[in-house]
Amino acid sequence: AMVTKVRGAFHQFEGTAHLDGADPAKSTGRVVIKTQSIDTGVEQRDQHLRTNDFLDAPNFPDITFRTTEVEQKSETDYRVTGDLTVKDTTKPVAIDFEYTGNAVDPQGNLRVGLEGSVTISRKEFGVTWNAALEGGGVLVGDKIVLQFDISAVKQG
Repeated sequence: AMVTKVRGAFHQFEGTAHLDGADPAKSTGRVVIKTQSIDTGVEQRDQHLRTNDFLDAPNFPDITFRTTEVEQKSETDYRVTGDLTVKDTTKPVAIDFEYTGNAVDPQGNLRVGLEGSVTISRKEFGVTWNAALEGGGVLVGDKIVLQFDISAVKQG
């Protein structure tokens, strides 16, 4: 009811990245998120989010992001710009990421950590459903904060 945040996660996704430490501008990435996997902890709400009022999961099973530019802002800060597609709308978004380090995991894999977030307008992506509240205002806010915690594993 726009008085608290509703937190959730998508549990089905896949992504690939090419990270170029010598020339970060040559880095690329792609993420595909399964809309059906939305989980806010309340099944009735999740079912509604999957309908055409929101994500329309039967007709738009994926949310995608594909990088178009990577810019190093400081030793540990990067801006990743790319095309975000939700439903049938694609718009550019710029996500600020912080490099959180690298380590070799117990299986011998080199892992790189990144954390980032961006705030988007859901309405700009065609997610416009809402309901008026009795005391004024609306049930669902427009701002959506997307948060990313990435552990990339070196391949090959």
